[in-house]
This record gives sequence, structure tokens and C-alpha cells, in this order.
Amino acid sequence: MFLTLKTATGRGMIFLLAALMLTAIAACSTDDDDSGAGSSSGSFDDEDVIADYADEVIVPTYQWLADEAANLLDAVDALDADTTDGNLATAQQAWRDTRLPWEQSEGFLFGPVDSFGYDPALDSWPVNKTDLDAVLADSDDLTVDYVRNLGEGLQGFHTVEYLLFGAANDKDAADFTARELQYLTSSTTVLAEIAANLATSWTEGIDDSAPYRDTFATAGQDGNTAYPSYSSAAQEIVLAMVGICDEVANGKIADPYDAGDVTLVESQFSFNSLTDFKSNITSIQNGYMGDVAGAGTSGKGMNEWVASVDSDLDDTIQTQIQAAIDALDEIAEPFRDSITDPDQAANIEAAQEAINTLANTLQDELVPLIQE
Repeated sequence: MFLTLKTATGRGMIFLLAALMLTAIAACSTDDDDSGAGSSSGSFDDEDVIADYADEVIVPTYQWLADEAANLLDAVDALDADTTDGNLATAQQAWRDTRLPWEQSEGFLFGPVDSFGYDPALDSWPVNKTDLDAVLADSDDLTVDYVRNLGEGLQGFHTVEYLLFGAANDKDAADFTARELQYLTSSTTVLAEIAANLATSWTEGIDDSAPYRDTFATAGQDGNTAYPSYSSAAQEIVLAMVGICDEVANGKIADPYDAGDVTLVESQFSFNSLTDFKSNITSIQNGYMGDVAGAGTSGKGMNEWVASVDSDLDDTIQTQIQAAIDALDEIAEPFRDSITDPDQAANIEAAQEAINTLANTLQDELVPLIQE
């Protein structure tokens, strides 16, 4: 998730840390080992975990996203052609279905999703309702090309969400104007294009770039300057997990809760916020275990390597991941109401604590283990 208001904290700081750490790893690899394939500037030495993370976690999740986004576009086209409450309900569910793999991909926000700007193009928030309404009130033709050039805050998931669900999850088919339907179809077309390009960037490559799968899965091989060691790729994985923990606990939850401001809530129009948050932690679980149930894939996970080195730490991480998901389950739906409900304060703060506990374990115990 790209949080447009958080630029100096949270994800930005985590990614800065990751960049500094990976730079140091590359320097160590160059100085200490010129032997080529299989070099490792740390104790992590399992190339199968890295390859399976690419092939059984990242690539299938992005393909799942692309498939669901195509289904969403079909549902929106059907709604445009026949604007009934039944078609609206189908399109709303298709939005939720597409949201699931996207949120389950946020545990690995590195590579093309970052370098090509796919994250902010798909998922900038908070969304400014006033700006969206201004687009609708204007007279410009809301073609696909026009919407594509509107800017990150006026396209993507939350623009589509606002148009499909309304400001308070109370949209009826009869409420749609012709202009809203045009904005909806164009925005969904752009979303589906970006989702398809994101998947392709890993499998085939985009804009003359090599498939990022090949870059990541060949970590430690001779000539791989992006990931000169198995350890560098493993740290990319773990630091991305830490990053999404920080984003959920200290951004997605903390920002609206601390301010008591519903406009800062992610997926506020669809009441899908808590599902988003749980999917984010599930993305950590998927990556750590090497399995993506929604995509039907299973590989060798980081957990197997951790268990072979420190079985107690593996048990702790698995327990803390599930504890974070369980804690989120205790918060009442919808999250936009719970942030101002005194009876929910303890549940919200317990979920933050559980997620931050997981982040600290990953940062303070797993990262050093990989580096040793």
C-alpha cells in the first residue's frame, strides 16, 4: 500500500534501511568473495528458498492479482452495459476479490512494484473525495488515456472503490450517473493494465528490462549485482516483511486511530479495511512458509531454513504471525467506526502491539541470523 501522507516515516524508513543494508552486503561480497556462483556474505545459504519465494510466492500472487483485475474489468463492463443492483453487487465483490491478492502482495514491495511505480499507481491513499468529485463535476471526456494521466490519487483501487461503493458503502445502481460509469470503466481498465504489467514484469520483463524473477531467483550467482549473495536476497525478503508490519501497525491503524479521522482509513468506502490488514499479515505468512493458498502454490519457505538453524525462533515467528492475525480479528467491523469507539480501543492497541512484536522479532532476531 502506498500511503501518500507518509514520506519520512514507516515504509520510507524501512526501505532506506533495507537499501543501506543491501549496499553493505554487496560491498562485503565484492571484498570477501570473488569466487562467483553461490557466494554468501552471511549464514543464509539456501538457494531453493530464494527461488521458491520468486516462483511459488511472488509470481503466482501477481498472476492471481492480474486474473482478478481482469475479472473486475469484466464485471464493471457488465455493470456499465446493464446498471442493475445485481451487476453492481457482482462488481463490488470482484473489487474485494481483486483486493485480496494485492494486499497479500504487500509483504514483498520490492522490485518492479517499486521501481516502475506500480504501487502508488494502484493504491495511493488516503483518497481525497473532494478531488474525485471535482473530476466528476468537470467536463473533460473521461477516457482511459485521460484517467491514466490524472495522477496517482485519482485512479487505482480507491477511486474504483469510491465509485462502486459510494462514500459510506451505500451505493445503489440507480445512483450512478453516466459520468460515474465512464470514470469507473476507465479507472478499472487502467487498474487491470497495471496489474497485468506488474505480473509481466516478473515473468517476461517490461520496457526492455529482464524478468525480475530471473534477477531475484539467481541471487548469489556470478554477475548478479542486484543480489550478489543468498543473504542479500534473504534480507530483502525479511526487511519487506518488517516494512509491511510497520505500515499496518504504525500507518494504516495508527494514523486514523490516533487522529480519530475516518478520512485516513484505508478502504473506508467498502468497509474492507480489516480484511486488508489481515491480508497484509497473511502476505508475511505466505512468504515465510512459502505457500500461497489463494494461488494454489507451495514451495520451500524461509521457515524451513530458520527451523534448521534455530527451531525456537521459527516457532516464535509462526506463533507471532498468527497472533497478529488473531488480534486483528478481535477489532469490530467496520474499522472506520471502531477508531472512535472507546470499547474498541483495547482491541486496536492489542493488534498494534502484536504486529509490532512480530516486526521486532523479524528485525532483531531473524535479520541478524541471516547476516551471521
